[in-house]
Order: sequence, then structure tokens, then C-alpha cells
Amino acid sequence: MNSGPETRFDRLILLVGRLNYMWTNTESLLIHLIAGLSGTNKDVAVITFLTLNTTRARIDLVERLAKMEGRDPEVRDLILEQTQRLAKLSGIRNKYNHCIYSFDPDSGAPKTILMRIADRKTDIKLGRSDTVDEEAMVQIEKVLTQLTTANRDIWQLIGKLGYPT
Repeated sequence: MNSGPETRFDRLILLVGRLNYMWTNTESLLIHLIAGLSGTNKDVAVITFLTLNTTRARIDLVERLAKMEGRDPEVRDLILEQTQRLAKLSGIRNKYNHCIYSFDPDSGAPKTILMRIADRKTDIKLGRSDTVDEEAMVQIEKVLTQLTTANRDIWQLIGKLGYPT
């Protein structure tokens, strides 16, 4: 199999595309948790979900609803387990969504350039660059597998709790 720069970049783009699709699909399951935990219908939960414009804000809402006084500790713990899992998986998704891509001038290997400012004590640092090597590709594939499992587990939890679908 050809492993030249174009093939590696094509593989990266396909993996990032799958990551985005699977992430969006899995994150949207928070809608059902919001509906169930807040005792509302799915339409109201969709509006709430879409009004919150970051994954972190959506996860925070679900966690806060799960931690409310009077909540069954078993339900709370099951939901927190899933939200913490999503928060952990969001790191790699954020890395590949909040960057631009370039190529190493010598090898042609794809590189990410983070679109983030790192404030230091006396200066700032822009655009940390990382080469997307085979290890990074395998890491994305592992996250895809973990997202598949998370998606299935969250759907099972929604059904178990009888939350709106």
C-alpha cells in the first residue's frame, strides 16, 4: 500500500471526518439526558442543548442536573460515569477540530497547528505544531472505538431510565 504524503493525509482527513460525525452523534445523546433529568420533553431539551454552544457547557448542565438534591444516587452515578467519559474523549476531538493542517516541507507528513494562544508569564506562544504520525492515527482510531462503545452505553442508559427518545 502506498504510504506517501497524500495517502497519509487522506487517511487523516477520513479519520477526522469520522471523529466529527461520531462525536456529534454521541454528544447529541445528552439531549435525552437533559430531557429525562429535567422532566421535560425532547423538544425543550433540544432547544436547551442548542442554546449551550460548547460540549463543556452541555456536560456541565447534565452533571448539575444529575447532582441535584433528591436525585437517586445510583442514577446520578451512572450519568456522571458517562459524562466524565465524554469529557475525557473530548480532548482528542478538540485537538483535531481546533487546528489547521499543514505539511512538513521535507517529509510531506501532515501536521496540526493549534489555533490557540498560550499565555505565559511574560509572553505568548502561538500555534503549537505537531506531526500526525502513525501513533497519532492509531490514537484517533482508539478514540473512535471508545466513542462507539460510549454511544451504545449511553443509549442503553437512556432506555434503562425511561428518558424521552
